[in-house]
Amino acid sequence: MKIENIKTFGELKASGYQSKSIKDELRSNLRTKINKGEDTFTGIHGYENTVIPELERAILSRHNINLLGLRGQAKTRLARQMINLLDEWIPVIEGSEINDDPFNPISRYAVNLLAEKGDKTPIDWLHRSNRFAEKLATPDVTVADIIGDVDPIKAANLKLSYADDRVIHFGMIPRANRSIFVINELPDLQARIQVALFNILQEGDIQIRGFKLRLPLDIQFVFTANPEDYTNRGSIVTPLKDRIGSQILTHYPENIEIAKTITQQEAKSDNKQSDLIHVPDLAKDLLEQISFQARESEFIDHKSGISARLSITAYENLLSTAEYRSLRSKNDSTSIRLSDFMGIVPSITGKVELVYEGEQEGAASVAHSLISGAIKTLFPNYFPAIEKLEKEDYESPYQELINWFFEESGFELLDDVPEDEYKSKLNEITPLSDLIKEYQPELSAEDQYFMKEFLLWGLVEHKKLSKYRLSEGFRFKDIYGSYISGL
Repeated sequence: MKIENIKTFGELKASGYQSKSIKDELRSNLRTKINKGEDTFTGIHGYENTVIPELERAILSRHNINLLGLRGQAKTRLARQMINLLDEWIPVIEGSEINDDPFNPISRYAVNLLAEKGDKTPIDWLHRSNRFAEKLATPDVTVADIIGDVDPIKAANLKLSYADDRVIHFGMIPRANRSIFVINELPDLQARIQVALFNILQEGDIQIRGFKLRLPLDIQFVFTANPEDYTNRGSIVTPLKDRIGSQILTHYPENIEIAKTITQQEAKSDNKQSDLIHVPDLAKDLLEQISFQARESEFIDHKSGISARLSITAYENLLSTAEYRSLRSKNDSTSIRLSDFMGIVPSITGKVELVYEGEQEGAASVAHSLISGAIKTLFPNYFPAIEKLEKEDYESPYQELINWFFEESGFELLDDVPEDEYKSKLNEITPLSDLIKEYQPELSAEDQYFMKEFLLWGLVEHKKLSKYRLSEGFRFKDIYGSYISGL
């Protein structure tokens, strides 16, 4: 008999259905997935050999779990994907507020209904998508919100005394019985609320005011926490930490390739942008390197973390900057330019917490320094490294290019210049094309112009050329010529 056709407790027993706890359910389905070689958590990159195996071992151990890590490390996404390890459907007693298991009823309503109707007790079916509850820990959360309290309206309607347990209004946790319950940012939860969780995690029951109430709840708890919270805002009380079976440390992407995969997966762009804008691979690498630079910057508070959302929103802004420029210049198609990276500054300033020195520099100045640092870091991957001290007889591969700028009064590259004019301007610098042919011979034609800009900016960062911001673009000049003209 199909489960949707089972409507009574008697039919459920006749079907041979075996009831099991949620932790055993998760464990059983995880074992099946591992045996079949299936991925347990999908769309989460960089955790394949670190976080995910630890999480799977915690599930096999039937542990409640604490995911500890800085912001933007997919903690909540991991927790939400655990519903895929639940059975698709489970039976509950129809009308139960707390998803009573017909074989193990715990509420007074369910016990009385089973006693009254026996095998004719009506059964409902609960899909796994409805077996997930989530609560963000905020200072205004009360015990009544998450555990429960006396409901005077229910007492009045049912004409019951406050001493009767039927006047209890169950909170979020009892209503999540036989479900996954997630508390995000656990350290932000007030200590007295954390204390209310002790019995639930250890003995599996709840206490509400003065009632002699013992409900052996069946819940898989997942907590998320930020290490910063332990010092700046709150902490997890020690007895509660002791009752959490596994604490798993999350982390940021370990290399640019993983970071790019995450950004491309998460960034929101429509078909118009995809058809209109070409994004060179170097531009994607540069964008991710900015986040890596931020995680090492002396101007940024490392304890607060640099979320993966920085790269995601910066990529969206980068596309929009190119789109905006293309619309204004009436181009049907365009490619990302290095000057477009000025459009991602708002994405950076909103995602970083500055230390005192960073505040003195200013958020926008720090953002520009991160872009400059990323260019300087990636430069040796594409062109010969430039040393601070060079031997007297050393012949720099960039000398001809530097001489070109020495002979020119100044080279200007405006932000909104049309595509043909932009390419024509860069093609004027013959030594630039020669360097691209020599050191990047396999580069596609559509990526060459971004690489040319990258080379110019790289020489600026290595103090071989100078760059000035104009109201509508940039001017590049020979560094010594600029100095002499200034005198």
